[in-house]
Amino acid sequence: MSYTHRYRLALDRILELVVVLNDDMTRSLASYGLTVSRTHLLWELRQRGPTTQKALADALQVSPRTVTGLIDGLVSSGFVTREPHPSDRRATHVSFTEWGVSIMVVLERSHAEFAQALFASMPDTDFDCFVVGLDQLLGRLREHVAASAEDA
Repeated sequence: MSYTHRYRLALDRILELVVVLNDDMTRSLASYGLTVSRTHLLWELRQRGPTTQKALADALQVSPRTVTGLIDGLVSSGFVTREPHPSDRRATHVSFTEWGVSIMVVLERSHAEFAQALFASMPDTDFDCFVVGLDQLLGRLREHVAASAEDA
């Protein structure tokens, strides 16, 4: 089998992995009334603590209008609150509700359990090689994406 053919088969498997993970994640998050985009915002908020909408827009690399829409949905479904910033009248402060914190605890536990289910039976040497290979792949992919963005 040629290298070109092997490389295409490997890429096909990665693309299949992306589709399967995305479908599973979308279905799982929907059971909590969440989308992938809203959940991404919640993860950022969890890492940063209460913060401004602008900081969240910057972290997600989306427009302020987009982050406003995401936060509107999260406020209406009870995950976060939006309050005036304590020291900047022009800014809006976003923080978790008790419900939002409790759901994030569940999501973090589910994340850890899923990782355990996927990797626990893999021999250590295979797992270590897998992680190194993923790191190399992600590095090349980031370089490719950056170069494509520069060309555009």
